Amino acid sequence: MKPKILKTEKDYEAALKLVSDLMDAKPGSTDEEKLELWSLLVEQYEEEHYPIPPPDPIEAIKFRMEQLGLKQKDLVQYIPAKSKVSEVLNRKRPLSLSMIRALHKNLGIPAEILVQEAPVSYGSRKRKAASD
Repeated sequence: MKPKILKTEKDYEAALKLVSDLMDAKPGSTDEEKLELWSLLVEQYEEEHYPIPPPDPIEAIKFRMEQLGLKQKDLVQYIPAKSKVSEVLNRKRPLSLSMIRALHKNLGIPAEILVQEAPVSYGSRKRKAASD
């Protein structure tokens, strides 16, 4: 099969099969170069036809906490109050700019994920305006 831009699902399926067949390529062989090229073509098709949305900010925080073995209490150094940490993780309080900066800088969560609008429940509940 000659390399080409994948335009149809049929092209994509054929390319996936070829990539699968080339996975056993030996390092330095021409098959390895073919694998690299076809993998790029498949990736390009997938990005266009099967985009993966960015993760929800709260889920990203929880995932990072799990990766680092952190508990809610460990976030107090980034979200300055145990009650605020709980409210943020339970979607009762939005992330503030200072929280976003601290989580990005210290936990390595991309800022573009943290600044997204998260599905929240805090809009349906009346509460006093609180300063962060």
